Amino acid sequence: MNNFCRLLLLLGAVSVPLGARAFSLPWLSRAPQSAPTSAPAPADRGDGPQLADRIVVKKAQRRLYLMRGNTPWRTYKIALGLQPTGHKRHQGDGRTPEGRYYIDRRNDHSQYRKALQISYPSAADRLRAQAQGVDPGGLIMIHGQPNRATEKRSGDWTFGCIAVSDPEIDEIWSLTTAGTPVEILP
Repeated sequence: MNNFCRLLLLLGAVSVPLGARAFSLPWLSRAPQSAPTSAPAPADRGDGPQLADRIVVKKAQRRLYLMRGNTPWRTYKIALGLQPTGHKRHQGDGRTPEGRYYIDRRNDHSQYRKALQISYPSAADRLRAQAQGVDPGGLIMIHGQPNRATEKRSGDWTFGCIAVSDPEIDEIWSLTTAGTPVEILP
């Protein structure tokens, strides 16, 4: 066999008859598997209302941006956790996480006006917490005001969530879907 045929055989591109049997390397000729994604694909956007491509939160600016491409499409003032500086380390620390997540659940019957659950903790968040022997926490949401509140809360008042006004969560709700990426920056 010449070198070219040996190369094709090694790459699994051909079957070479050897007596009564053919020899091939089928595992090399399989179609490549796509890598699993960390977020489910957002729902088909069809011809309905235009939706945000992603959500960007800038904690230091106290702003949430709905993005279309690289352009902020809508901007909202936000409230954060009681200890807003730094990445969330463990349950009860009052910090809002930092990193790349996605909307993994929508709840219009929450204790707040509406709530979009963020996919925190990620696998890396869980590993970090496990190494430190702590619970990473969870149930981090983008939500409106408490349903039973008699007046709007101001300042940083959540336990790690991202809060907006009730009219703003209604708008954010209508412009996002489960699977929408969320990037939370310091």
